[in-house]
Amino acid sequence: QVQLVESGGGLVQPGGSLRLSCAASGSIFSINTMGWYRQAPGKERELVATITSSMRTNYVDSVKGRFTITRVNAHLTVYLQMNGLKPEDTTIYSCNADLIRRRADGMAYSPMVTWGKGTLVTVSS
Repeated sequence: QVQLVESGGGLVQPGGSLRLSCAASGSIFSINTMGWYRQAPGKERELVATITSSMRTNYVDSVKGRFTITRVNAHLTVYLQMNGLKPEDTTIYSCNADLIRRRADGMAYSPMVTWGKGTLVTVSS
C-alpha cells in the first residue's frame, strides 16, 4: 500500500555527478524524515543523508560538500544530488521514509518506516 521507488542510478566517471530520486506513493498521511542510505557488500548499511519535513538536513562526513539532499513535500519525493563522485561511493543507494499512513476516511492511521529496493551507483573510469 505504501511504496518507495528510486531512480537515477548508473555508471559515472570519477568526479562526475548523478541525481537520485525517490518517490513515495500509496496511502500516506504525512512523511516525517526521508533519507538515503547505502550498503556496500560485506559492510553495514550507512546513513548518507536525511531531511526532515521542515527541511533540516544531516549528512555523513564523507559526503559533506559533495552531496545535497532535497525534497518536495507536495510530491512526496526526495532527491540526492551527488557531485564529485569517487570510486568509494560505488554501491547500492536506498531510500527510506518515516511516515504516517492514511486511513480510507483520510485520517492519520499509524506510523511506519519503509524502504525502497535501491538503485546502483557505480563510479569508475
